[in-house]
Amino acid sequence: MASRNLVLLGVGHTNAHVVKEWRKNPITDCSLTCISQFSTATYSGMLPGTLGHQYRDDEMQIDLQSLCEQAGARLIIADTNGLDLNSRAVLFADHDSIPFDALSIGVGSVPAGYEACASAKSVVPTKPMQTFSQRWQQRLHDVGDSKNRVSDIVIVGGGVASVEIACCLQQQCRRLNDGQQPALSIFTRGSKLASDMTSRSVKKIERLLMRKGIDVHYGSHVTEIGEGCVVTADGRRHPADAVVWATGAAAAPVLEKLDLRTDERGFIATSNTLQSFSDERIFAVGDAGTIVASPSAKAGVYAVRQCPVLWQNLRAVLDGGPLATFEPQSDFLKLLNTGDGKALLQYGRISVHAGWCWHLKTWIDRRFVSAFQRSSE
Repeated sequence: MASRNLVLLGVGHTNAHVVKEWRKNPITDCSLTCISQFSTATYSGMLPGTLGHQYRDDEMQIDLQSLCEQAGARLIIADTNGLDLNSRAVLFADHDSIPFDALSIGVGSVPAGYEACASAKSVVPTKPMQTFSQRWQQRLHDVGDSKNRVSDIVIVGGGVASVEIACCLQQQCRRLNDGQQPALSIFTRGSKLASDMTSRSVKKIERLLMRKGIDVHYGSHVTEIGEGCVVTADGRRHPADAVVWATGAAAAPVLEKLDLRTDERGFIATSNTLQSFSDERIFAVGDAGTIVASPSAKAGVYAVRQCPVLWQNLRAVLDGGPLATFEPQSDFLKLLNTGDGKALLQYGRISVHAGWCWHLKTWIDRRFVSAFQRSSE
């Protein structure tokens, strides 16, 4: 039996990398325990394409049981309800506590503002992504039973994800409805879409949505979801049979239970070594953490690029050695799936919408996921 235990709370992009590295080079005299609410991890970059039937559901999923077995790690499917910082243990309501010598928290985030409309039957939040496709199909089925087909779909949120989802859902609906196209609309509180994209890219997106017949409602804050409609802050009611809630990131509710220092938005506050200010043996990665000195957007690319830093620093706190720092890049390659066999590529001042961009995106995404799906060699 190992005398030490490394625990991963949540197995998203960054923590999954730790399991992959452990498979090749485990830490001596240390066991690895993974804790997840689900038996699979979903790669967010392929979710819109799955909606548009460009990929099968299983292509974006990582089988955590298989991944852990290959690494000799233990997988526990359970909900965490706190930490004991004095004894360094993860606590549960229906499972024995699990002690840790090092802990990495990668529980992701939730769509902002969703709680206010959570009880509405028509709303489908994008997270948890592991169940999004099933929940969306169930909503379409429920509407079909009541009125034959979906007439109006609303996507709440003005980021890149909302644009991708709108474009890919349009492709899905064309296939499912024998060419009868429901009205798709995007509602955003902001004055423009995809605010982290360049003005040139935004103009391309706006023209693309116009050609596709996808309406955009700017400055429209959805405050309520009623029966067959969404209600905006100005009191107007807009028809909606199904609502996809795809707003920006908010802190996952579980973070409130961990008794760790957070930033003003509720994400775990860390140094640039990804260590919690509350305990140097606790790390927070991906959306779950915020590097206070250099905060960055909650985007999957940062979670992926934190991987080598996290792995080095976990080894450092357990076995000694230098700590690495993470410096988020100010710019990176962006690829937006437009659902029609094309993608919008942006890098620096370059902005291109073409089929080869989609093939590049598909190659990058499949290459990333396959690294976690392959059997150990």
